[in-house]
Amino acid sequence: MGAQLIDGKGIAAEIRQEVKEEVAKLREQNIVPGLTVVLVGDDPASQTYVRSKQRACGEVGIRSDVKKLPGDTSQSQLIELIEELNQDPEVHGILVQLPLPKHIDADAVLRKIDPTKDVDGFHPTNVGCLWTGLSHQGFVPCTPAGIMELLRRTGINPQGLNAVVVGRSNIVGKPIAALLLEANATVTICHSRTQNLEEHCRRADILVVAVGQPRFIQGDWIKPGAVVIDVGINRVDGALCGDVDESAREAAGYLTPVPGGVGPMTIAELLKNTVMAAKRAL
Repeated sequence: MGAQLIDGKGIAAEIRQEVKEEVAKLREQNIVPGLTVVLVGDDPASQTYVRSKQRACGEVGIRSDVKKLPGDTSQSQLIELIEELNQDPEVHGILVQLPLPKHIDADAVLRKIDPTKDVDGFHPTNVGCLWTGLSHQGFVPCTPAGIMELLRRTGINPQGLNAVVVGRSNIVGKPIAALLLEANATVTICHSRTQNLEEHCRRADILVVAVGQPRFIQGDWIKPGAVVIDVGINRVDGALCGDVDESAREAAGYLTPVPGGVGPMTIAELLKNTVMAAKRAL
């Protein structure tokens, strides 16, 4: 029959409406959640992402501000700006748009963000909360948080299931593994040095793929009826595609489409984190 597609766009719209209602209640108390995005340089993709975040903030009533810095901004100048934002009570969330220019150490910069304003969830304090089962006390990276919300709202409970994560990035692979483990799944993390990758994938009840290689995972690697979460966004011959091949639709039970699957959830979760930061600031 083919996989049931998970409507990330629809679920993200539900979350945005919920956030909008929360923001309205806060505004009645004269509290306006505020997000500041720091953009260094003129990378076209980064500019597009920042515009979409601004637009989403405006739609739900979050005050958004973009600090645009030239590409030759020094690391010390960037850190100085972050320290100013850390002290600004009207700024509840700080997001440094990645990637940064090569002369700037991104990790050093991210460590300077106040963990209580780190709505991207990349600060070591928030990473530590995630891996010690205290994710509710910090901020979870937006894409992994969105994946878990997709599972929850689709009625998929990871408890007791075999979950395989292909990709070990700090942005998606590692945090989604931690969240699945927290949800009582049995988790395997695969990466570029993994042997017999296909066999690991075939054992997965839940397969999360975030490798940045178009159509990498083939349909015959997938356990019949498995839940397949495709995080990849690649452009091939002018069209968007994921990290999972189209042939997966025949084997999978559930599948996130690209576009319209995981992507919309990332910004929805960013909005949630920003509102959470504003509420915690009280």
